[in-house]
Amino acid sequence: MIIAMTIETNTSQPGSEADNTAPGVSRVAFGGFLMGLANLVPGISGGTMILAVGLYERFIDTIANLTRLRLRRESILFALFLGFGGIIAVLGFSGIAVDLVRDHRWVMYSLFIGMTLGGIPLIWSFLKPFRAGVVLGFLAGFGLMLAQFLELFSTRLPDTTPWLALAGLLAATSMVLPGISGAYVLLILGLYETVIGSVSTLRTDIPGSLGVLVPVGVGAVLGIGGLSNLLKWLLARHSAPVHGVLLGLLVGSVFNLYPFENPLHPELADRNTRKAITALVQGDDVESIEERFDIWFDDTECSRIESAYGDMGPADIKMLGDKTVTYKPEMGQAVNAVLLLIAGFLITWLLGLTGKNKPNSTAG
Repeated sequence: MIIAMTIETNTSQPGSEADNTAPGVSRVAFGGFLMGLANLVPGISGGTMILAVGLYERFIDTIANLTRLRLRRESILFALFLGFGGIIAVLGFSGIAVDLVRDHRWVMYSLFIGMTLGGIPLIWSFLKPFRAGVVLGFLAGFGLMLAQFLELFSTRLPDTTPWLALAGLLAATSMVLPGISGAYVLLILGLYETVIGSVSTLRTDIPGSLGVLVPVGVGAVLGIGGLSNLLKWLLARHSAPVHGVLLGLLVGSVFNLYPFENPLHPELADRNTRKAITALVQGDDVESIEERFDIWFDDTECSRIESAYGDMGPADIKMLGDKTVTYKPEMGQAVNAVLLLIAGFLITWLLGLTGKNKPNSTAG
């Protein structure tokens, strides 16, 4: 089989929404910034932000082209500017985002609820003709997010090569579908500990780790490439029903963003601390943990952690870290949360307006 790698500068297809409305540089970079920022906040999907700001079709088109090695100038530029915005968010705001989630969760979640819902008007404009397929699509997407929120899915796949590849394929949907968490997919398939454990033992057991990570990686690549090309085809031929599914995913993703909650186990809610605790429970020495995570556990802390989490695996610890408890907000906090929600809504709504019916520009 010979794979031809081509660089195309102008291959727009008439009638394709993704080709007729190329976003500007600043909008793509800001979309990447929001995507990167969302990935720093637990429960929020970067794909949701891309959908909310009206860049989803271009995003899918870009992934589909790159996975097929069709290196169009438009796709390359889009990926570069999107990645640039994401890198800025991760490098410049990771500390602030983590601190806000830990100490002022309601601030980040109120803002992101608004930004998520701000994408509804733009997606709504793509739902014509409004037929039964649109309603069914919406219910399917919304139902999937509701089932995820209620944790209705649960199974246990064997850790053989074919099943690991399938797990990688399914987990890869988090890179393409908004609102879907790759870690959550691995959890419900019962392979989270197997995959994450293989990452942590890569330095000490290379053959064993690669025996897990290679099939998962192959499945992930096939999943990303296959799903992105399938979505590109569906969006071109069945735009209204597919946008109905996307709208359902978008609205349903808000289930995970209730702002007035606190972590049930604050030390596990912090990702770095949770990883350090998991490493300690799995038998790593305190010195190596301090070197890797910049966290020191004294003898008293080690005893407490072993007593609290010693019989748990990585998946159990992660699920425990995701547990929250609701509280009744004060009046001032509730008012500020509403204001943040409105501000977030306006941000993505206005971004959607700038991209609607916009002619081709330099970014793609």
